[in-house]
Amino acid sequence: MTAVEQQETPYRTQNWTLGKPMASGRNGIVVSQNREAAEAGAAILEAGGNAADAAVAACFALAAVEPWNSGLGGIGFAVILKAGETSAKVVDFGPVAPRRANPGDYPLTGAMKNDLFTWPEVVGDVNIHGPLSFVVPSSVAGYTALKENFGTAMPVADLLAPAIALAKRGLAQDWYTTLKVSSSAAVLRLYEESARIYLPNGLPPVPPYQGKPGFFRLGNLAATLERLASAGLDDFYRGEIAGKLAADIKALGGVVDAEDLAGCRAVVRDSPTIDWRGTHLVHTAGGLTAAPTLQAVVEGMASAKPAPGGADAEWFATLSRVMREAYASRLEGLGAAKAATEPGDTCTTHLTVVDREGTLVTVTTTLLSSMGSRVVLPGTGVLMNNGMMWFDPRPGSANAIAPGARPLCNMCPVIVTPKDGSGPRFAGGASGGRRILASVYQMLAWTVDCGIGIEEAAHLPRIDVSGPDQTSADMRLPAATLAALEAAGPVSIVEHGVLPINFACPNLIRVDADGAQGISDVVSPWSAAVAAKS
Repeated sequence: MTAVEQQETPYRTQNWTLGKPMASGRNGIVVSQNREAAEAGAAILEAGGNAADAAVAACFALAAVEPWNSGLGGIGFAVILKAGETSAKVVDFGPVAPRRANPGDYPLTGAMKNDLFTWPEVVGDVNIHGPLSFVVPSSVAGYTALKENFGTAMPVADLLAPAIALAKRGLAQDWYTTLKVSSSAAVLRLYEESARIYLPNGLPPVPPYQGKPGFFRLGNLAATLERLASAGLDDFYRGEIAGKLAADIKALGGVVDAEDLAGCRAVVRDSPTIDWRGTHLVHTAGGLTAAPTLQAVVEGMASAKPAPGGADAEWFATLSRVMREAYASRLEGLGAAKAATEPGDTCTTHLTVVDREGTLVTVTTTLLSSMGSRVVLPGTGVLMNNGMMWFDPRPGSANAIAPGARPLCNMCPVIVTPKDGSGPRFAGGASGGRRILASVYQMLAWTVDCGIGIEEAAHLPRIDVSGPDQTSADMRLPAATLAALEAAGPVSIVEHGVLPINFACPNLIRVDADGAQGISDVVSPWSAAVAAKS
């Protein structure tokens, strides 16, 4: 009997076979982890906007309908490939520490902390939640750069209109909201405005016994969006909204200030590429994202091309080994930093857009942890990130806290193009921290290498490798594959459930001369691909 066979049968939380349809059409598609955000983007396409316009509208909408994963207080990266072009661009609005960040504000307890990252524990967890966990909120700068460099002349107010309507209506008070809020309730209760919004009467909001779920407002978020629609997006950094942000952060004891906000800029640069088997190019966000590790995995898998019908046991075993080696190399410069081995609530969000012309936009944006810092700023309703947790809190380490420093992060938006110009193009990415990379690679391998349709690929069981020490395997994989994985190294057999904690949440768009297809993450309850009607 193998070690896999001897493992205790994983507890199942579900007893069904999940399915999710893809969208297809010639007028554009928006794929998001939230259907309403995808619909907001599709409406912009139908009104004459392009893929960049639609992505901006969907990103702002996500702040109102999926606030735990992204929002105005977050950061991110986007990759854009214009129709008819062969070189992509990056909009880099990644994390930057405030200019007054002080390593002395993060004293160590001497213990280790097993959260999203296994860092030395900081007294009071001030690098994980609260005002000292903020990095400069650059999402609005990123959306501004996306709009100004790649969008149409459509007014910003039009792009914000769906988000404003959703924010005025409020967040759906359904079972998934209850679950997401409950997972952060122990920390949300520590911050007055967060507790007021998300923990009425000290408890998470719950749906009614029957009928419609109802909705609740996210503080002053709707008013902030309206102000940005009328005054312009720059107001977030150098106007009335900036003043409110700086005042609230100062009152709470944070160090992000008006100068940090005024100096915040997104950078537009060329997209670095990865050669995929000599036939395709993978356009990435490069730099301090997961892109360099993706390149190591692509190179390590060069001789392990899966069969046309799909991946076999040997291929999965090779991928397990290659990914563990790639993560060991990635983390080598971070000293004791290793991926957390316990399942974690999937945070971050990803959306992918194609318009009728064929321009592709792929955006990953995040607050880092689910609910970020867990701090809602009362004057604006902005839920702030906890990006300081990306840094190793040990002074002098390779990824140390320092004024204006940029940490290593795990986002991996990609666009894939054939070198000879023939065949389909793909755009996609995922949410899920260190689980992102494995899901992105497998989705590309199955679609680009095997020729599997994107809908089928999204439903296939996957493995996850989030560090050098272990592989997680979906219990739906064949016994021969599980045995091969066990022979290749330590394996944990896990369930891929509707609360996505064991695997990332990928989505993908495929576009060719016949039109486009899009598929969202199958297990995410709110996700959807929405095609523009006209």
